[in-house]
Amino acid sequence: MGDAFSAIGALADPLRRRLYEYVAGRDDGVGREEVAREVGVPPHTARFHLDKLVEEGLLTVEHRRLSGRTGPGAGRPAKVYRRAAGELAVSLPERGYDLVGRVFAAAVERSLEGAPLPETLAEEARQAGRRDGTAYEGKGGELARSADVLADRGYEPTRVGDGLVLRNCPFDALAREHTALVCGVNHDYVGGVLDGLGCDHTSARLDPGPDRCCVRVEERPGRA
Repeated sequence: MGDAFSAIGALADPLRRRLYEYVAGRDDGVGREEVAREVGVPPHTARFHLDKLVEEGLLTVEHRRLSGRTGPGAGRPAKVYRRAAGELAVSLPERGYDLVGRVFAAAVERSLEGAPLPETLAEEARQAGRRDGTAYEGKGGELARSADVLADRGYEPTRVGDGLVLRNCPFDALAREHTALVCGVNHDYVGGVLDGLGCDHTSARLDPGPDRCCVRVEERPGRA
């Protein structure tokens, strides 16, 4: 695997970045032909750049039959690409330790003055989310606007049904060691974003799962 700076450099090429982002947005992995079709390049071009991303450790490869068929006549397994696990020191995907650091610092400062730390942590996380949501000036539906704000913070929101799955935890390293604490901060922050955006029919709930953020955003039943 290449070092962090080499991996970052691999994404300086705009086409390579687009290929990486398309693959990274797929939970189940994707074949070369689909990537080429969706990004709009010849398959041989896609293969060259995808294999370079594998060399740099940004993507991994497995082999499986994309048709789902087995037995004689099913054809050879195809090469399937997916985003590699792990975290680069120079943040790919983006990590938001500056945000969580400010939230923790403000909460601890208030706790030193006598306020209960769990409550101040929740309040500070929600206020941070509310500030980000209020500052957003884009237009669109609640999910679309929520996705824009959360994407800027590195959550990698993906539309799934009537909601958003957040494919990346911006506080990944902290979450591995202090899961309950960081999941609470994520939940309060995302809820604050929805408040700041004025979302009346969208909510954040805890929905832990492997290799993604513990929070899911969804439209509530009976929305207008």
